[in-house]
Amino acid sequence: MSNGNGITGTISDAAGAVADKASEVVADVKKAATKAKKAVAKKTAPARKAVAKAAKKASKAVGDAVAGARRRVAASKRKPAAKKAAKKTARKATKKAAPRKSAKRVAAGKKAARTVKVKKAVKAVKRTAKKAAKAVKKATKKAPARKKAAKKAKKK
Repeated sequence: MSNGNGITGTISDAAGAVADKASEVVADVKKAATKAKKAVAKKTAPARKAVAKAAKKASKAVGDAVAGARRRVAASKRKPAAKKAAKKTARKATKKAAPRKSAKRVAAGKKAARTVKVKKAVKAVKRTAKKAAKAVKKATKKAPARKKAAKKAKKK
């Protein structure tokens, strides 16, 4: 595309100069931006730190409030158990304060209770033995060998 009078060379030199100048400008802008960024970071550091500190305090306060609420809920759930324990101790105290029976009366009562328990146990054993005997009787009535013998007897 050359026409012999050096226009092409001049144009390409000019384009190179513009490209160099543009890269210089970009480098200067980058440098300025980096400086500005550092300056802004330096100036805002105390403010950022204060915000972080306040956020941490607020978070701790909220956490403490939640923990306290959880403790109160747990305590409210435990209250009935505490009341039961108080009632139990009161009952024990009244029992201790009540007049005591003589040793003979206590022994007599225990003996009577023992005999009643023994009687009940004997009755239960007899009842189960009776049921077992009934079951055996019923089973032998329906036994296949017995049925066969009965049929043979009827045929004769």
